[in-house]
Amino acid sequence: MKIIVLKFGGTSVGSTDRIKKVANIIISFIKKKYKVIVTSSAMSGVTNDLVKKSKSISNEFIPEEYDVLVSSGEQMSCSLIAGRLNHLGYKSRSWMGWQIPILTEGRHSSSRIEKIYKKNIIKYLESGGIPIVAGFQGINSANRITTIGRGGTDASAIMLSRFFNAIKCIIYTDVDGVYTTDPNTITKAKKIKVISYEEMLEMASLGAKVMQPHSIQDARLNRIDIDVRSSFKKSLGTLITKRKNIVSNKIIRGVSFTKNDAKVTLIGVKDKPGIAAAIFEPLYKNSINVDMVVQNISSNGRETDLTFTIKSENLSKTEKLLKKNKKISFRKIIVDNKVSKVSIIGVGMITTPGVTYRMFNALAKKNINIIVISTSEIKISVLVNRKNINKAISALHKEFKLEN
Repeated sequence: MKIIVLKFGGTSVGSTDRIKKVANIIISFIKKKYKVIVTSSAMSGVTNDLVKKSKSISNEFIPEEYDVLVSSGEQMSCSLIAGRLNHLGYKSRSWMGWQIPILTEGRHSSSRIEKIYKKNIIKYLESGGIPIVAGFQGINSANRITTIGRGGTDASAIMLSRFFNAIKCIIYTDVDGVYTTDPNTITKAKKIKVISYEEMLEMASLGAKVMQPHSIQDARLNRIDIDVRSSFKKSLGTLITKRKNIVSNKIIRGVSFTKNDAKVTLIGVKDKPGIAAAIFEPLYKNSINVDMVVQNISSNGRETDLTFTIKSENLSKTEKLLKKNKKISFRKIIVDNKVSKVSIIGVGMITTPGVTYRMFNALAKKNINIIVISTSEIKISVLVNRKNINKAISALHKEFKLEN
């Protein structure tokens, strides 16, 4: 069987009119003799509304019931898609994660798909049916509904492609591909025709909202090519594939950014083995992701200042956890919730000298001060004052000629 997996995001199924268009897209692949597995997100705004309802019930809504609640949005969209296909004369039905089943492991709200049972879906495909699989969800070993994190339908699509040996995975969203930066911020941003898993993973992790980082990593590990397209246009999108498939003369492929960062600095931390682990342990246990980390050793060698960044929504909780942490001692804590991160990404920087200088010089020319620096093999990230973020994005996009 020539199996293809189609994923539709929340904006693609955001209204009944859009769902009718989605049904037509699905039918176009059926007419090309593909066996189609569809996975869908909830209609745009539905999950946010469910989260809001949970908060109105309790500020500490229990994780098990939270996942049951927020996973219900996909049930509605999948039913509507299947209903439309049946109306048009095609055999289709919706499948929830527990009906297949899709097995997950890990914490509620951040689980990972471990196994997908294929028998029922294969039988349905062979009978001419079009399965519409609820994204973002599965069940764990305790037979409880779990979710895969916001944007998790991307991961559902990748893992469906893996387990069913799909020849193609197409992600339909509200943009027609991956851009050099957010086109809403920089109007001269250009669509990238082909990008490597590694570059896309960095861009997604650093703020690009086209795909969920976990799903990119799953695609990379399983060598699944991803085609990102718009459900509103018929133009070609962006192919995410392995590095050796790409021919490009661009050193830097994109500029990513985040605007919801906060910086935390602990002054006068006692410098001894295990202190960093002691600082970050309670943050890990409370699912607070730590991003950039910088440590400075004092001249006497007995104390250190440690700076790290988190999402601004976690700032208050982080402060409380640090202050009540009996395993550490420090003289002062300083926080700043008016910072943003901007990053340049590209595999070309591995073999090209001078990229760091060009980045820092471009920012200096615009009088933008760098607060924190973080690097990897294919990216450089800097923390700047939030008021300078758009100016920084524009300067870097221009410096590396991404508008060409």
